Amino acid sequence: MAEHSPPADVTVKVVGSQWYWSYSYPDHGNIEFDSNLIQDKDLKPGQIRLLEVDNRVIVPQGSVIKFLVTASDVLHSFAIPSLGIKTDAVPGRVNQTWTKIDKTGVYYGQCSELCGVNHGFMPIAIEVVSKEKFAEWVKNAGTKTASNRSKMSFAKE
Repeated sequence: MAEHSPPADVTVKVVGSQWYWSYSYPDHGNIEFDSNLIQDKDLKPGQIRLLEVDNRVIVPQGSVIKFLVTASDVLHSFAIPSLGIKTDAVPGRVNQTWTKIDKTGVYYGQCSELCGVNHGFMPIAIEVVSKEKFAEWVKNAGTKTASNRSKMSFAKE
């Protein structure tokens, strides 16, 4: 049975790969970036060990966010427990889930499917900002992430 979801304000495509996540915003200039664990030696004060990433997913507060989730290699699972999200990332298939987050802040998750030797090092960080800050991020992200674009592998939608 298909999950009922309200119309999305923001769509985020998510691709799990051994051992990082890739994200794309198709409704916002197709911004694309990879998100990797920050190594212990590179952590800054206040960053959470094994949960902080180099590129967070940024979404606007109070908006319906649709996540389209797949994988490029093996099974992964996109899980953010504090948001009630756990969706399998399966190569060749696109699963979807949605959320609406009313409180700004950073929400952490991890891959929750045993996917190989570095499975425990695939954190997810979602930063919820005001709609104004999100619009500013979208404006700036196109140029910032253009040099870091990766090839995203999605099943046919």
